[in-house]
Formats: sequence, C-alpha cells, structure tokens
Amino acid sequence: MRTIQFMDLGLSEYGQTWERQELLMKGILDRKMANQTLPEAERLVTPGYLLFVEHPPVYTLGKNGEMHNLLLSSTQLADKKVSFYQTNRGGDITFHGPGQLVGYPILDLENFGMGLRQYIYSVEEAIIRTLAQYEITSSRDPKATGVWLDVGLPTARKICAIGVKSSRFVTMHGFALNVNTDLDYFRYINPCGFIDKGVTSMEKELGGWVDFDKVKRAVLSFLLSIFDAEVEHLLP
Repeated sequence: MRTIQFMDLGLSEYGQTWERQELLMKGILDRKMANQTLPEAERLVTPGYLLFVEHPPVYTLGKNGEMHNLLLSSTQLADKKVSFYQTNRGGDITFHGPGQLVGYPILDLENFGMGLRQYIYSVEEAIIRTLAQYEITSSRDPKATGVWLDVGLPTARKICAIGVKSSRFVTMHGFALNVNTDLDYFRYINPCGFIDKGVTSMEKELGGWVDFDKVKRAVLSFLLSIFDAEVEHLLP
C-alpha cells in the first residue's frame, strides 16, 4: 500500500503555504531525476504529501485566468484586508478563507498508476462522497472542474473548486471545499470565470454551522480509500 505523508497546517498564509508546496514538489522531482541515473533495483520510491489548511482571506488567479474577473481594485482589496496572488495552477480566480477546507496533494501520479484527468476525477469523487454523508447531493459538471450542485439547472452552484499544476506527473495546488466559508467574498469576483453560476457552502445548504474537523476527517478518509494509500502524520 502506498504511503502519503499528511500535514494539517491549521490557519496558514497563502504565500507561505505555496512556498512549502514548491519545496515538496521540487524534492519529488529531484528524486525522480536521480532515479533515472540508477539501475531499476536501486531506485527509491518518490514520497507523496497531503496538506490541509485554512487561509486568511485571499483571492488567487490561475495562470490562464483573466484579471477582469477580479472586481476589486488594489485599494479595495487593502480596505477589505484580502490578499491577492497570481499563481501557476490551472483555472481562473477563486477565493480562500477561514471555514474553507483547502487540500494540497503533492503526489507523483506514476506511483498511483493514473494520469491527470483520473487524478482530478478522484479528488472530485472524495468530495462527492463526503458531501453524500451530509445528504448533500453533488456531481461533476462536464464543462468545468470541481464539485457542483444542481448541474444543468439555473440553480447550479459550486461547492468545491479544483485547480492543479502538474510537472512530470507530480501535482501541486488542489481543492477548496466551502464548509463554513463566508460566501460574501465571492461577490467581488467572477468565481472560476463564471458569471452565470453561483457558489455555495455546506453551512448554507444545511442551514447551520458544520463541524469542520469532522469534515476534514471524512475527506481524508475518502482520499486515502480512493488512492489506496495509508497516511503518515507529520508535524506542521
């Protein structure tokens, strides 16, 4: 069984967490490069990591995103105490903040026998199964990544965003599940570039506060099951 090293970072600033991801990804890529120079019997399995985190309020824009989807000026961002980062992940603009479970799997997909499309499908599946435990029916949108409610209806709304970077089958960035997220922040962007779809949270759908730690445990459990992996806990 594969092993994933898990770290729960609690509340952590976006830029610092991004830097940590980059260092972990570089370590995996360096190991992969070194393995190419060794006989097969001497090659070492590349490690895998999973970070859970909440961020202070921040908007992030993907490498193919459009700046016009951010509806605030730099002055307004400062007034609202919201950070902004242009990132190297896929996707457009999204919001991260307290009450949102952000997960960053930093994995060598070759260890799991899957490509990027199957990887994204697997992450979506873990979220869909988690939501089902709370009797929230969710699904995929064939035209957009992430996890959605009421796909194909005028009431379609996203509950989990996914944006990934991949290099030599090693992933970084990941998913953001709205648990008790303050959805007011989404009014100041066109979330993921959409102007005709809404955003929701578990709290909104269930009509009350949701136990955040319980959601974390469920998501972690389903991710490990889907990736057929066991977890090794690391200190932050």
